[in-house]
Parts: sequence; structure tokens; C-alpha cells
Amino acid sequence: MTGGMAVWDCPDFLDLPERDQKPRRVGLTHVLDKGITPPALEALLTQAGDFIDVLKIGWGIAYVDPAVKERVALCNAAGVLVSLGGTLLEVCAAQGRVDELRHWAAGIGVGAIEVSDGLQAMTLDQKTGLVRSLANDFTVFAETGAKDGHAPVVTEKWLAEMEADLAAGASWVIAEGRESGTVGLYHDDGSVRAELVDAIAARLPLDRVIFEAPRKAQQTWLIRRLGAGVNVGNVPLDEVLPLETLRLGLRADTAVTGQVTLR
Repeated sequence: MTGGMAVWDCPDFLDLPERDQKPRRVGLTHVLDKGITPPALEALLTQAGDFIDVLKIGWGIAYVDPAVKERVALCNAAGVLVSLGGTLLEVCAAQGRVDELRHWAAGIGVGAIEVSDGLQAMTLDQKTGLVRSLANDFTVFAETGAKDGHAPVVTEKWLAEMEADLAAGASWVIAEGRESGTVGLYHDDGSVRAELVDAIAARLPLDRVIFEAPRKAQQTWLIRRLGAGVNVGNVPLDEVLPLETLRLGLRADTAVTGQVTLR
């Protein structure tokens, strides 16, 4: 394994899709960290660090976690990009404290910030302005979608917002699915809004889009629809290796022909 992790004798006798090595732009696995302890994080990175590209410290957890600097350092050593959650930025923006957040995040080694408007408290111009400003110092993940499951999902508005965020300097745009997998990209029963995914795939460069998919059924659907190289976000920490088996066709859900195809 790479990224400072332990070396192991990886078997190579199966014909499987090739996976790019980190740092990669396709086939990203973006995980949601809800406050894992440093020892547990170190163990996870030793086992699965090669399969994790981005670790998002959810919501405002980074602000209250006394071990956050230690955890960021572990990720940086393993080649895992750490992102602050968008809710923390939204609160800072509402209180006029974005510059303070910028300096604090840089000081603890955070390399990325999520810019979102899940609370629906910003205009599009305000959001893209934050993207443009923060992109000078951080990798920016710009999320589209609301946390409110009753908020209307208008495909054209999603596409326009994503395009504006990319033009403003976002490295990736994120299609909202939340931790629950029941908003944004998904109906309240967790089923995929296929027409929305298809519209995004038709209009935007897929290597610049991360689809939040916390549930196995959602991950499977995306891999079948868009290929094993789809960028998947909000993956639970204990689902990193299972997701990798879905990508490689080592799970019944994607092993219909014995392998899947990276796109």
C-alpha cells in the first residue's frame, strides 16, 4: 500500500478494472467523519487509507473536537485530503467570521473547505463569492442542494449553480444527498432521482462531480449507471472497503459480468 501505509502482498490473479493511484481525480471516495478518535482513525488509514481520497469532518465537529489537529495530521501523512463541513462555513458566513475560519483552518493543516447553502441563507452570488475567495487558499468542494427534504429539486437550477461554482474556482461540485440519503439526489425513500443524475452527467464533466451516496443501494446504482470511476461522497467510514468491492466487481451487486468498467 502507499501513502505511508504498511506494505502488503496484494493478490493480482483476477482481471479487475484498474484503479488510478492517489492523488486521483476519478473514482474518488469521499468519507464522512463524525468524530472518529485518533487511534481508530490511524487504524482505518493503515487498513484503507489507499482507498480514501477525502475525509470531510462533518457539520461543525471540527470546531469542538480537541483532537482535530492530531486527526488532520494523520490524514495528511496518509495522503488523505481533509475538508471542513459546509455547515460550519455557513454559520461563519452568517456571523461574519469567514476570515477567522480561514486562518484557523490553515493553522491546523486543513486543506479543503466545503462551500454549501444547505440552510438556504445565501444568494447564489454570495455562495459563488465564497467559492472564489476560498479557492485562493484551499481546495473547494461546492455543494448544491438543501438539507430540507421538502425543498424543491429543480434540475436546471442545480445545473446552473454547479456550473457557476466550477467557474468560480471550485475543484469539485457535490450533489447533496446528506448523511441520510433521503434529500437532494434522492427521494424520501432513498431511491435515486435518475433524471437529475442523468442531467448532471450529460452537462458537467463527471471528474468534477461528487455524488453523495451514503447507502449501499445508492452506491450500486451510481456505479451501474456511471461506471466504477464515479466519485462517491458521504461514504460511512466502515463502508470504505465494501465500496471498493462494488467498484471492482467483487460484490454480487456489480459482478453481473465478472467485472465492471471504469469510465
